[in-house]
Amino acid sequence: MAYHISTRCQHLEGQNKEEHYGAISYPIYPSSAFIHQEVGGKNPYDYSRLQNPTRAQLEKVVASLEHGTDCIALSSGIAALACIMELFRPGDHILIDRDLYGGSIRYFREVNEKNGLQFSRVSLHEDGWEKEVKENTKAIFLESPTNPCMNVNDIEALGKFCKAHNLLLIVDNTFLSPYFQNPLDLGADIVLHSGTKFLSGHHDAIAGFIVVKDDALQERLRFLFKTTGAGLDAFDSWLILRGIKTLAIRMEKAQENSLKIAEFLEKHPKVKRVLYPGLPNHPGHELMKKQARGFGAMISFDVESGEEAKEILKRIQLIYFAESLGGTESLLTYPLTQTHADVPKEILAENGIYETTLRLSVGIEDVEDLVSDLKQALE
Repeated sequence: MAYHISTRCQHLEGQNKEEHYGAISYPIYPSSAFIHQEVGGKNPYDYSRLQNPTRAQLEKVVASLEHGTDCIALSSGIAALACIMELFRPGDHILIDRDLYGGSIRYFREVNEKNGLQFSRVSLHEDGWEKEVKENTKAIFLESPTNPCMNVNDIEALGKFCKAHNLLLIVDNTFLSPYFQNPLDLGADIVLHSGTKFLSGHHDAIAGFIVVKDDALQERLRFLFKTTGAGLDAFDSWLILRGIKTLAIRMEKAQENSLKIAEFLEKHPKVKRVLYPGLPNHPGHELMKKQARGFGAMISFDVESGEEAKEILKRIQLIYFAESLGGTESLLTYPLTQTHADVPKEILAENGIYETTLRLSVGIEDVEDLVSDLKQALE
């Protein structure tokens, strides 16, 4: 029988329970190499850069959660992005969404463009971006919702467009995790995750994931992964396996907290803008209800001035002023100097990222305590 997703966070379907001496917690295999029985014989493990039993288990779990046929676990989200971008050749053109994580923008500008790839920035949640498709366009890259402006892109419509025009659709699903959204089911060809975030969930491991369900893509990406060599180590693989066991309850609790916090912020006189797709007045609210199972735990909001934003970051007591997201603890981030510090000012303003903008990753603390902390910091 097919398990529900909260069960698949705990149990891999078809797993032989007699393996590894019946260990409930999957073992860590720190070995760099594995013994061969004979020349040319089939051996599932050879050298840990290629594959490792602990990493393989994690890859099977994440592939199951994302409804893919294969998953590759890498040393970071950017390592996963770098591996994906090796699919393309100099002269290839890629459409990228206008609002993206600053590290992705930096990689495209500082590495890929240097190596001959071409990019056009478009607002995929608005009309008119189709005219930017060229003869040499090979792919569309997006997040949904986007970081940090929380725009919601129609993945299913984009998937149909890409299939009709022979383009790859690459979706960074970090903000919602596979618990709330499965882009492969909506027509995406490749799903990317910073596993550091919700999949890990505890601010204690760095990882990235690539998930596919096409055999040719799987084979090519596995070859690139082997060649570039950024595989996730055994211990971090185990940490994220452990983190995934609580993914369902963490996502549900963090989302529940997020809606209450967004409603509080929306009513506060010192808050000028709240971006959270779970609010009924968000432009992407209905689309999110259609293509996802939840709204996630990320909120962006603006206060009255840049100085006020910096003061709030000094005043918070329970919430941490830190750059990451997706863990059990709530974090408040200042995109201008942290996640998007290397993004040109004209792009920041164009995207709606200002000196007044703060990004909140909501954790699983008691929501009354979180609201109280925000209230005292604002007032």
